[in-house]
Amino acid sequence: MGETAEKVGVVIIGGGPAGMAAAIELGMRGVNCVLLEKTERGGYAPRAKTTHTRTREHLRRWGIAGKLAEAAPFGIDYPANVTFVTRLGGKLIKRFENALQCSPERNEYYSEHSQWIPQYKVEEVLRDHALSLPSVTLQYGCEYLGFDQDNDGISVRMRNVATGEDSTLRANFLIGADGARSKVRDDIGATMVGSYGLSRNYNIIFRAPGLASAHPNGPAAMYWQVNKDCPSLIGPMDKGDLWFFMPSNLADGQTYTDEEAIAAIKRSSGFDGEVEILSSDEWVASRLLADTYRLGRVFLSGDACHLHPPFGGFGMNMGVADSVDLGWKIAAVLQGWGGATLLDSYEAERRPAHEFVLDEAVSNHSTLPGSLARPGLEDDGPEGDAARAEVAEIVTKAKTREFYALGVVLGYGYKNSPVVVDDGTGISWELSHEYTPRAIPGCLAPHKWLDDNTSLYDHFGSGFTLLVTQDGYETAIAKARREADTSGVPLDVVVIDHEDLQRLYEQPLILVRPDQHVAWRGEDWPTAGILLAVTGQSSRGDPSLHIRAA
Repeated sequence: MGETAEKVGVVIIGGGPAGMAAAIELGMRGVNCVLLEKTERGGYAPRAKTTHTRTREHLRRWGIAGKLAEAAPFGIDYPANVTFVTRLGGKLIKRFENALQCSPERNEYYSEHSQWIPQYKVEEVLRDHALSLPSVTLQYGCEYLGFDQDNDGISVRMRNVATGEDSTLRANFLIGADGARSKVRDDIGATMVGSYGLSRNYNIIFRAPGLASAHPNGPAAMYWQVNKDCPSLIGPMDKGDLWFFMPSNLADGQTYTDEEAIAAIKRSSGFDGEVEILSSDEWVASRLLADTYRLGRVFLSGDACHLHPPFGGFGMNMGVADSVDLGWKIAAVLQGWGGATLLDSYEAERRPAHEFVLDEAVSNHSTLPGSLARPGLEDDGPEGDAARAEVAEIVTKAKTREFYALGVVLGYGYKNSPVVVDDGTGISWELSHEYTPRAIPGCLAPHKWLDDNTSLYDHFGSGFTLLVTQDGYETAIAKARREADTSGVPLDVVVIDHEDLQRLYEQPLILVRPDQHVAWRGEDWPTAGILLAVTGQSSRGDPSLHIRAA
């Protein structure tokens, strides 16, 4: 077995969005990293379809949000409606317009709207950008076998799938972004805890020429088909007449042959044209969370540490957020301005966010198409109208929260983080599916479009940013710069004297982290070593003291 002579900063296992996000976040910061992926990740695998506003804001930081918009198969102006119908070719029950914040119209709450786009398109954009970064290496056809770690680093064992040759790569850290069946998770001894088997479901990708124009219910990103024959979800996925279909509430042991899938699509939708099955995949909805996200130098990200029902579209996006949080912190440690506590803060910050999102996804899962069918729902006349009105009322109460949950996307925060400085206001902050911008330390920095039509976020640096919302704070700024020079923490200073920012942030001095969350705020720069606290250096400890050998 061969071993590389040169140690890399980070080895990442898994080439999905969480793995690619880790590679990009590290690579943009100049950290040498190698991503290992066993397969080529091609085809039309039925994965995520919604890239949330927060994920697109990370893409904006990386300079590729425009690339993702260009890759949208139907254009970013395509109506991202969620429409409830008896059948695709049947009667309308309820339409949710601009679901999931996909409208490209400018919004004060965020710098980037959500985007309805199949995950394989997202992966292409991420992969192209990762390949453009000199410090990132992508190795496809490379199987992860295991690791050994010590106080000096970690040895990652791998195998070339084509040749069968084994080798070892030496690194400082390992990130397991290898999905629901994570081997890295098994290797660190983590266990998924929670509820398995909330429901059994099927995802089917198919081609149906003419289907988009063959029904009367207008364009939408997703149609919920409520009928007794085959309650299901259906919607357009890509150019070339590609659609997805998800029959719900499968009985134990029920599967679909291609012929059965075609029959179900036609029966549920009323479409009688040509249907070609491209792929199908059974999946089980569960609520599971790893009991630990870390062993020494090894961390878990994405589906490797959390699984939940897809309703609300949180999964892929939460994995990207994991890797952003972990990526800048590992980079800080490797570059000498992050302490041991910074690495400890990864699980302390992300686990409560995961719990919040998992609870929301499970709540969304409680109302599915099969539970909405009613006698007479497809009838003409007053009785049919009354039945549809009844279901529309149920759907409005049960699903509005799912399709307009900006608070889940932007509202989570890190109020109990060891690297966030509490200013006493955190006790009044509670999570909600509705979004209220707050500058409480731990929260996402409130967004603002500035007078020159730039986003406030565009003015933040890649390290920490001291946002000053009023003129006249030169002394405080000078103190902050001196501490940055002494501690080695990268710090940009942005002075924007603006009444709206003063109202939003409530204090004149706000310290914003690399991930755009507020780390501290106040009226004057303190002498207590704020930068040391928010980068985990307060204890002056060596990060290796917090690293346990496997």
